[in-house]
Amino acid sequence: MNTKTTPLAITVIAFALSVTSGCTGSANTQDESPEVTQSGDLPMLSELLEDKAAASVTRIPEDVRQAYAQGIEAVRATGIEKSAKQVGDAAIDAQLTGWDGKTVKLSELWEEGPIVLMWYRGGWCPYCNIQLRAMQQSMDKIENSGAKLVVLTPELPEKAKETAEANDLDLVALHDQGNALARKYGLVFQLPEAIIPSYRDKLKLPEYNGNDAMELPLSATYVIDQSGKITYAFLDADYKKRAEPADVIKAVEAAVQK
Repeated sequence: MNTKTTPLAITVIAFALSVTSGCTGSANTQDESPEVTQSGDLPMLSELLEDKAAASVTRIPEDVRQAYAQGIEAVRATGIEKSAKQVGDAAIDAQLTGWDGKTVKLSELWEEGPIVLMWYRGGWCPYCNIQLRAMQQSMDKIENSGAKLVVLTPELPEKAKETAEANDLDLVALHDQGNALARKYGLVFQLPEAIIPSYRDKLKLPEYNGNDAMELPLSATYVIDQSGKITYAFLDADYKKRAEPADVIKAVEAAVQK
């Protein structure tokens, strides 16, 4: 995992993509994880994710869990956590459209103030849904810190809209079609062969993304300052690990003070 901190202030613009292997949750439905709890005023996302992972142990066969675990390690072994864009690198600009039909140019956003660029894998992933709800509950803190939250996803706009509605989100996801922007950030990996049948046949990844590519992006989170430089990066091959909202807010606050 690679994390760096810099300040944050946020206005939500879009939804984003996701990461590696091994989610087993029904698509676009609320999972059984508890309502996001608060530590002070902020959700402790790590605890919710850990609870979800622990609950999965009783429902998912051992051989399947082992395949997912091996998939995570296979992705990590590619070195993607280090080869992807890092703190200090220049952010990559793009013009993307959300499920509401509005087009956003990233550089125009970060020129106004720091942005938080966050990918989620898709509404079929319960860990993504937990993260999205946690970020929603942190929105006031994020916005007050002075940043915009830009969420990206490879899932089709109509699917991203369903994800937002299922999770009671005010966020509008930007469509990273074919993982084009994630690829430029170095976040895209091929699903290991052992878990492809699960993603293709059970989770229906081709239906969600509108293509047959058996690939995903890391569930990465970046903070980008007004100069277009990356000042915070969360990169982890384990899809059960996500950037803590409190850490993102601290990173935004640091970026604002520069």
